[in-house]
Amino acid sequence: MDVEQREPRRRLTAQLRELRFDAGTLCLDLVATVGRRPEVPVERMGDAARLRAWCRGVGVTLEDGYDPQGVLESLHTLRAAAHDIASAALDAHRPRQESVDLVNLLAGAEPPAPRLESTAEGGWVPKGSRPLTEEALLSLVARDLIDLVTDEARRSRLTACASEVCRMLFLDPGGGRPRKWCSMRRCGNQAKAAGRRLRAAAP
Repeated sequence: MDVEQREPRRRLTAQLRELRFDAGTLCLDLVATVGRRPEVPVERMGDAARLRAWCRGVGVTLEDGYDPQGVLESLHTLRAAAHDIASAALDAHRPRQESVDLVNLLAGAEPPAPRLESTAEGGWVPKGSRPLTEEALLSLVARDLIDLVTDEARRSRLTACASEVCRMLFLDPGGGRPRKWCSMRRCGNQAKAAGRRLRAAAP
């Protein structure tokens, strides 16, 4: 009986700690490395292995010899500023000036140069850039954030998950009904299940 009761909690914990790569843009994928912000925040990128997994997930490679702890601390600091600025763009509050100053400072570093690679079918795809320094990675994220909040078309698609315990920030892909949940598989299904329980309990 105990095993049956514990198993769902293990699965839930594993899911809560999963890295997310479905926020729609690089800076929001960084923000999503913290889950359940409104309640008890869940750290999803707290060690070197998770840092490597996040870099793979967003398609970047860091130069050999980087200091994982130093990069994590820098990304965590930028993450807090990015959440402050993106959430401000969503609900029109004023972000902290130190958040703005940090993003502007980091964006000033030289970003990686974009490159093209032809495919066998004759099309074009972005070619993976050279490994990044810590400064180049931070610049890439900071510039993406600046583009997000200053581009009216992109900013208009910025939304937050309707789940009060999630509130993950993401870009609605558009082209249909507005996306209400960060993921139907996650928060959407949980909301549907909660609704069914309420209806079943109603007199």
